[in-house]
Amino acid sequence: MSENKKEKNQKEKNQNQEEKQTGEKQERQDKQVEEYGQLTLEDGEVKIHLLNIIGEIEGHECLPSNSKTTKYEHVIPQLAALEDSKTVQGLLVLINTVGGDVESGLAIAEMIASLSKPTVSLVLGGSHSIGVPLAVSTDYSFIVPTGTMMIHPVRMTGLIIGVAQTFDYFQKIQDRISGFITSHSGISEERLLKLMLETGQLTKDVGSVLVGPQAVEEGIINEVGGIKDAFGKLRELIQEQGDL
Repeated sequence: MSENKKEKNQKEKNQNQEEKQTGEKQERQDKQVEEYGQLTLEDGEVKIHLLNIIGEIEGHECLPSNSKTTKYEHVIPQLAALEDSKTVQGLLVLINTVGGDVESGLAIAEMIASLSKPTVSLVLGGSHSIGVPLAVSTDYSFIVPTGTMMIHPVRMTGLIIGVAQTFDYFQKIQDRISGFITSHSGISEERLLKLMLETGQLTKDVGSVLVGPQAVEEGIINEVGGIKDAFGKLRELIQEQGDL
């Protein structure tokens, strides 16, 4: 066999190997998006992990299979892996949630807030209820002009025991949520409580609905913007951290 033919065969072999690796990588990414709503994006030397929080935050009980959910048992290990990663430099959180399990949502928010890597959130459709702490848990937050945030007190559903301890328990839950929001955003506790207890907006409930710029005006979200702005800010924060 001539030298040129050997080189040609080797090139074809290398090309086939690269195509196979690319196909396997794409397959893993597709599976990661389908099962976990997460994806790691590469742009040259910058690697950004994308976390998609959609539907309802699922807690200790499984929701119906026809419901869109974000499962905290999937998200928590991924966030731990992100913190331990030597190659991923930042986290972008896309949010469109109706809320859900308080303990699970708050656990995810605490995990995001405790990451040492730069983080940015973007509220797309809505970030309601426990979605509010998730939106403010990042280093910087955006909301699209038509995005909404529903702020209300902790709701009680089902059978409850009408004793003082029940009230104290729910008050502690409320204090934890309010404390997290105020410590990770620019809104005061007094103003947040007023929005939660507003009676003129929701016909069958108390609370407030803030649309895009209103969430920024109230100091909950940093800026009105879209995906371009979110990526730009995250790369800026990654660059700043790299310069330290």
